[in-house]
Amino acid sequence: MAIPTQGRKQRTAVVTGGSSGIGAATARELARAGFTVILTARRVDRLEAVAKEIRAEGGIAHSRPLDVTDREAVAAFAEQVEACEVLVNIAGGAFGVEQIAQADPADWRHMYEVNVLGTLQLTQALMPKLLASGDGTVVVLTSTASFTCYEGGGGYSAAKHGAHVLAETLRLEACGQPLRVIEIAPGMVHTEEFSLNRYRGDTDRADAVYAGVPGPLVAEDVADAVAWAVSRPSHVNVDLLVVRPRAQAAQHKVHRTS
Repeated sequence: MAIPTQGRKQRTAVVTGGSSGIGAATARELARAGFTVILTARRVDRLEAVAKEIRAEGGIAHSRPLDVTDREAVAAFAEQVEACEVLVNIAGGAFGVEQIAQADPADWRHMYEVNVLGTLQLTQALMPKLLASGDGTVVVLTSTASFTCYEGGGGYSAAKHGAHVLAETLRLEACGQPLRVIEIAPGMVHTEEFSLNRYRGDTDRADAVYAGVPGPLVAEDVADAVAWAVSRPSHVNVDLLVVRPRAQAAQHKVHRTS
């Protein structure tokens, strides 16, 4: 069934990874900014809960379950979207912290498929509608790990660097077309699931990542950056926006109070 967006005054934004964390926060922020939001993720119940929150606040939101690594499902989803001005690629994540000598190739493959191929497939599928809008924007959420390596982060850094390269290359290829390509690269962001997934459900290790850090970023901080970037005048492209907490000067330099 088509997602009703035609005959509307509001611009439409598709947000992947919209069931939690940065994706959910971005969907809420874009809805507050006046966008019709289409949220996608795999978890149907959590996805619809976010959409209901947005509608309760007076926004317009539609939820559609989607696995971004499933090419056929992505194509079917894109056919349902009648119009799209903004695509925000947030679906991703990190899995495992083993060093290269012990890393499971399945974890690396999963990270690459979600962070890179998922972004590629959504972007390809919605490109005709983004261009047809006459003022399209693609946002790729990467990470400061895109350009800084660290022990135990090889697979995640490789995947996010792949997403970074995708954004840079697409910007070159789209030059002269009505399309902006924006990369947002957050540093340390404390969300409810990122580190928990990375440490395979070990809450103690996940909590230790943020222990003693005064004011790590939260999902809403990144959502605010996304909303700011996509709301610039259409001739303004924010190529790369790095967002870190004040306590983090670099990937390996974090101030902790204890």
